[in-house]
Amino acid sequence: MERRDGPDGRELYVDREQRERGSKGPFFVVYSDAERDGRWGYFCGNCETFNNAMDAMGRIQCNECSNVRKPDEWDAAHE
Repeated sequence: MERRDGPDGRELYVDREQRERGSKGPFFVVYSDAERDGRWGYFCGNCETFNNAMDAMGRIQCNECSNVRKPDEWDAAHE
């Protein structure tokens, strides 16, 4: 795992082996500790930022480069 300084200055750990496919690049799972006990969020592999958002359906979107992971379940009624 790769140690990086998070947005609030604390150490975060990017697991480059656990990834989700994005439209522009992968999203890597981020942990708050090296033992993988506390899952923190995602790291955008396209623009290398922690500035991402996830909705209730599992869609991940990078707020910097608009890299997007499609939701787990999609229903036209949600659009």
